[in-house]
Amino acid sequence: MGWFRTAGHGAADPSRYVVSIGRPASGSPVGAGFVLGADTVLTCAHVVNAALERPLLEPTEPGPDRVTLTVRDDLGATRWYAARVAHWIAPRTRDGAPVPAGDGEWFGDLAVLRIETGSAALPPGPRPAPMAAGQAVEAWHGSGEPATFARLTVHGTNGSRAYLDGAPTGMAVGRGYSGGPLWCPEQQAVVGLVVAHFMPARDPATGKPLPHSPQHMARRSWGVPWQRVEAELGPLGVLDSAASARPDPDDPALLLLTEAVEDVFPSPSSLVTGAQRLARACGVAPGSSVTPPEPQEFAAFLLTHPRALAALVGHLRRDAPRDADRILAAGGLSRTPRLLAPQEHTALRGHLRAMEADVLARFPEAVRAALPHLAALPGDDTPEALLDHLEELPGDGRATGGERRVPALLRVMEYVGALCPGAKRAELRLWADGVAARLGIARAALGERRSDAQEWVRSLRARTARVRVLVQVTRTGQGRHRLRIWCDEGAGPRQVSTDSVRSYSAPEAAREVLRVLDSLTPPAEDERPPLVEVLVDRAGLNLPVDEWTARDPEELVPGVLGVEFPLVVHCPELLRRHGRFTSHWRSRWNRLDSGKTFVVSETMDRDTIYSRLVNQLDTVRVCVDVPPGPRDGIVQTCLALGIPVVVWDRGRDGAAHAVRYMAEVATREMPDGVRDYRAHAKASPPDYPGRPVLAWADADRTVPRLHLTEPQESA
Repeated sequence: MGWFRTAGHGAADPSRYVVSIGRPASGSPVGAGFVLGADTVLTCAHVVNAALERPLLEPTEPGPDRVTLTVRDDLGATRWYAARVAHWIAPRTRDGAPVPAGDGEWFGDLAVLRIETGSAALPPGPRPAPMAAGQAVEAWHGSGEPATFARLTVHGTNGSRAYLDGAPTGMAVGRGYSGGPLWCPEQQAVVGLVVAHFMPARDPATGKPLPHSPQHMARRSWGVPWQRVEAELGPLGVLDSAASARPDPDDPALLLLTEAVEDVFPSPSSLVTGAQRLARACGVAPGSSVTPPEPQEFAAFLLTHPRALAALVGHLRRDAPRDADRILAAGGLSRTPRLLAPQEHTALRGHLRAMEADVLARFPEAVRAALPHLAALPGDDTPEALLDHLEELPGDGRATGGERRVPALLRVMEYVGALCPGAKRAELRLWADGVAARLGIARAALGERRSDAQEWVRSLRARTARVRVLVQVTRTGQGRHRLRIWCDEGAGPRQVSTDSVRSYSAPEAAREVLRVLDSLTPPAEDERPPLVEVLVDRAGLNLPVDEWTARDPEELVPGVLGVEFPLVVHCPELLRRHGRFTSHWRSRWNRLDSGKTFVVSETMDRDTIYSRLVNQLDTVRVCVDVPPGPRDGIVQTCLALGIPVVVWDRGRDGAAHAVRYMAEVATREMPDGVRDYRAHAKASPPDYPGRPVLAWADADRTVPRLHLTEPQESA
C-alpha cells in the first residue's frame, strides 16, 4: 500500500470505491458513483436526476441543488456529504438532441459532483485504466454492500459504449447500479462505469413481463468505457485531479524532487514529520510514525496527488523559502501538480459559493477581461469549470529577471473581486495575498494586477460618451419618409427638427441629416465622427439608410451617410414589447468588451434561437449569415431577447463575406468597422459584395421619450 495510503495500491475490498448517491431528504441510494479526485465524484447524469426526482434523462443542468453522498473508508466508517454538480454532460442522442422516451441506449450521461466540505473529505479513489473487450469486471449496487457485486464480461466496445454480460449465477445488474465503477481485478483498476441494463421482455400491449424464453436477452447491461470518460471530461481539466499512475523512474521531475526531498529533510525524523504533515494536508492516511518513506516515494507522491506539491511549498515557504522555490521549480516540469494547495482550493470554492449571483454570472466576463489573449474558454463556463481550467494556465508574461509570474487564476480573481462589494472584495484579496506569498510572488506584481482590475471596473462605469445624431425614420409609401432628428452630445437627446409632416425622398433625407451633422461641433479631444443612430420600427430594420446619398450638382463630392459616418439601426419597439428582457439587455451591454459572439450560419426557427440565447447573458453579439427568407425572424428574435449588437447582410450574395470581415472587429468598434466595410464596398464592389446592417442598442444612452410613444411605433 505504501507509506502514503493513496489510491490504486491494492485495496482489500474494491467495494469501498463505491460512493452512494442519494436523495437530499432521505439519503436513500438511487445509484452509485466513485471518487474521481480529492473532492470530486463521478456518476451518471441520470443518477443525479433520479436523486433530485427529475425526469430520468432530463438534459438541463440541475443548478445549485444538492445530492447526498455516502462514503465508506477502508475501515468501514461511513460519512455523509452534500455535493453539487460541478460538470454536466447531458444524456443525448448521437446528434446531440434530448433522448426520446423509450430509447434504451444514448450518449453522454456523465456528472462530476463536488463535495462542499473541502478537498480532504473523501478517501482515495481507484486507479483508472482503459476498457477492452474480454475483460472480467465487477459492479456494485449503490448501497456499496460487498454482497451486491455482479460479475460481468465486457463485449462490443465501440469507443462510446460497451456491452456487459452478467454471469449466470450471483447478482444481476439492476436498478441502483447506474454510475458505479466497473472494477477490473486483473488490472486492479476502474475501466468504466455502469449506465443502464436491459430489462426482461414485456408484452407490448399490456406491459407485463412475458414468460421466460431462452431467446430472451438475459443479464445484459451497458456502460461507458474509461476512454470515453477521458474524451468527455479531459478537455474540462477534471481528470487532472484523478488518481495518477506512479511516475516513470526516469522522469526529470521525479529525479529533481527526490534530490530536493533528501536535502530538505536530511534526517529520518524530519522526513517522518514532513511526510505526516503533508499527508494530513492532503487527506491521506500516513504510514509509520517511526519509519519514514523513501525519498523517491515522497517525491512520487508529490507527482501523483495533484495538490501535494502546493501543500509542501506552503509548509516550507516561511522557514525555508529557497527550498520552497526549489520544490516549485522541480514540480513545474510535471503537468500533474495543481496551482492551489488543498486548503486554498477549499477556501476559494467557499468564497465562490458565498458570492452574489450577479457577480457569479459575470465570472466568464472577468476571465475574458483579465486574460484578453486567452484562446478559448472550456465549453462549460460555470465558475466550477472555469476554476478547474484556470488552474492549468501559466502566469502572465509581465515579469522581469527572476521575478515569479502572477498565475492566471490570481489575475482573474482580482478582476472578480473588483466586481464584489467591499467586504467580499477584501476576503478575496486576503486569499490572493496568501496564495501569492506561498508562491513567492512579489507584492508589487500582484498589486499591479489588482490595479489593472480596478481600472477595468472604472472603465465599465465611465465610458466616453460619443456624439450621436438620432434619426427617426417612418416610411410614408412610394419611396418617401418622414424624419425626426435629435442630437446627443452626452447630456441626452435634444430635438433639432420640428417638422414631422413633411416627407423626404432618400436623397432629400440624406441632405437633411447631413445638414444637421455639419452643424455639430464635436469635442476637441474626440476625433471620432458622430454616430448616426437610425430609429426604426421592426418593419424598417432593412431600410437602406446607410446607402442614402445626398446628390447636389453644386457639391464636389456626394454625401453617402453610411460611408462618411458610422450608421447603426435601433428598434426600441422590440425591447419595449418584451420588457422582461430589458434587464438581460443591460446586463449584456455591461459585458460588451468581454462577451461572446454567436454566429447563426444555418436556418433556425425562433424557438431554437430563443432556447439558445435566452439565458446566455455573456452573449453580447450575434452575426446572422442565413438567406433573406428566415433572416428577418432570426434578427428580430435576437433583438427582442436583448442582444445589444446584431449584424447581418440585407443583400443576397455577400452575407458570408461581411460576417467574416466583421468577425475580426472588436465588438465596441463594430459601428466604425461597418463604416469601413461600406467604404470599401463603395470603392470596390466585387471585392466587398456585402451590404451589412448593424443593430446597436446602447443601454447607457437614452432614446427620445417621444419616439417611444408615437402611434406608428405600435403598429
